[in-house]
Amino acid sequence: MKQVIEKFIKAASTDNVRHLTEKEIISRQVNAIFELLTNIYGSDKLVLRASKLDALNLMRSEKLEERVLALQILVFEDPTLNEVSRWEEIPKILDSIEDEIADILARRTVEEDIERKITEKMHQRHEEYVREVKMQVLKECSGPENVQTLKKLAVLEKLERNKLSTSAVDLLRPKSFEDIIGQESAVKALVSKLASPFPQHIIIYGPPGVGKTSAARLALEVAKKIKGSPFSKEGKFVEVDGTTLRWDPREITNPLLGSVHDPIYQGARRDMAETGIPEPKPGLVTEAHGGVLFIDEIGDMDPILQNKLLKVLEDKRVYFESSYYDPHDPNVPKYVKKLFEEGAPADFILIGATTRDPEELNPAIRSRCTEVYFEPLTPEDIIKIVQQAAEKLAVKLEDGVAEIISNYTIEGRKATNILCDTYALAYYNNRGKENNKITITKKEVYEVIQTGRLVPNVTQKASPEMEVGRVFGLGVMGFLGSVLEIEAVAFPPSKEGGGSIRFNDTAGSMAKDSVFNAASVIRKITGIDISSYDIHVNIVGGGRIDGPSAGAAITIALLSAIEERPVKQDVAVTGEISIQGRVRAVGGIPEKIYGARQAGIKKVIIPEENAKDVPVGIKGVTIIPVKKVEEMLPHVFGEECSSLVS
Repeated sequence: MKQVIEKFIKAASTDNVRHLTEKEIISRQVNAIFELLTNIYGSDKLVLRASKLDALNLMRSEKLEERVLALQILVFEDPTLNEVSRWEEIPKILDSIEDEIADILARRTVEEDIERKITEKMHQRHEEYVREVKMQVLKECSGPENVQTLKKLAVLEKLERNKLSTSAVDLLRPKSFEDIIGQESAVKALVSKLASPFPQHIIIYGPPGVGKTSAARLALEVAKKIKGSPFSKEGKFVEVDGTTLRWDPREITNPLLGSVHDPIYQGARRDMAETGIPEPKPGLVTEAHGGVLFIDEIGDMDPILQNKLLKVLEDKRVYFESSYYDPHDPNVPKYVKKLFEEGAPADFILIGATTRDPEELNPAIRSRCTEVYFEPLTPEDIIKIVQQAAEKLAVKLEDGVAEIISNYTIEGRKATNILCDTYALAYYNNRGKENNKITITKKEVYEVIQTGRLVPNVTQKASPEMEVGRVFGLGVMGFLGSVLEIEAVAFPPSKEGGGSIRFNDTAGSMAKDSVFNAASVIRKITGIDISSYDIHVNIVGGGRIDGPSAGAAITIALLSAIEERPVKQDVAVTGEISIQGRVRAVGGIPEKIYGARQAGIKKVIIPEENAKDVPVGIKGVTIIPVKKVEEMLPHVFGEECSSLVS
């Protein structure tokens, strides 16, 4: 664009350039710029522009400097410019004016292109709309049915007559609270919060496949039957998956909150489209009015949609807006007018379920909800679930089948899926037998496991043996606890004057810091300087430890390796270690205890500060709260360990 201006000015000022003075050349350049502005704005508009900016007299002046000042005011639209530039500054000023004119021409070109494209799009949309109207008229004239539509109707009716029997998923879905295994306290808490004259919004936390959705559905049915409950018999349980809910910034569609179908582009009803009336479409929050809106995986919802849901929870209504709505139009139906002016009712109880940590959820939603935690299932729970499913399938289980399945999953849904797969195989192997005479064998279970490439859920198993330099720590991910195998070895130093410490980096920097804290603690309680040894500490499997929670376990592993003292292999340790030897609080205690119990651990050592976090009624494992490292030693090394402390 700059080259075009320069070419225009050069063409207007190159006649006999060689015979012109510098002032005459600049004068011609100024005239050329004025001529260019006249072409851009038009002569009348240019004069009007100069008049508004108080530059008309300057533009008509015979003085070259004042004409340059007029150009500055016109191009930069700045009427405050009133100083005439010096002669030597004029060439530089003219260059800046040419640059600004180039920008003006560039913007004008872009705007013209955009306007042209908009016109083309509007013309194209108009043609499409006219074509659709013509097709609709043709359909009305010819009738709704033809050979193809009648044929498709016949196919649909034939499909309706061909139905399968009840699927295994429907058959095994919990029908009562007795079918939900291992969640007695959580179910009681859920029902008590819902079956009340003043029910609360609820968020259910827990791993997948433990019965969160089924428990919520059954809780509503119980609440309907309790005297004083606000839920009527018609109260609905509306279920939706939060991962499928997305906020549309154009507001064209919103299945959760509802949307407005404008008459032209968004498919309002034909009779409304013809009169230009928008049609509100209430969403799931209105469908759940008077009942429960259950959002599975609520933590995966779009953050903007979560904030909009908060507004609905506060107002108990959904409001609609549309630029097409005219409240004075007599053709607007009463229900449309009511929806636009009063909104749609949305008084429901929200129950959200998630497998995420509480910290990952929207704090505003959490503050409006009470929280219920479903616990991870134990192997004993999985065995009960498998046995219960076998009764519903009316088949027998060979001894040990339920125990095998419990080794390959901690999810109730996955356990029943494995059983269903095995049932299908057993039914195929026993073709011709009645269902109640079929027995599912361990061989068939292993065949299904091999076909599905399943691996055991717990790889570390506790044992009654004792080993040197090996101890079980505890970790947690989401709502699932796990056992971490920590090992250490100590050798005489390879170099005189000091040893070295090696630690696998994949475990994280905070876990590495725990090694140095452990070194200080060992020297404090035993007098042993571990810098006199070559030491290697390893987290088996390369697992990453989130935070310093493995400090106490690393201390035990180092002490065992240096003293060559064996550690009990049915004990697990968790806790942060301070350089003073104190065992400090850590997170995820309930999940860690359940994970330890699943691995067969008999005793779990935790910080005394975490004693309040131990689940009520825990069975199958002994919990030992401690304040200092010295208190752990009898539990991990045996009662006779006084020689360790200096």
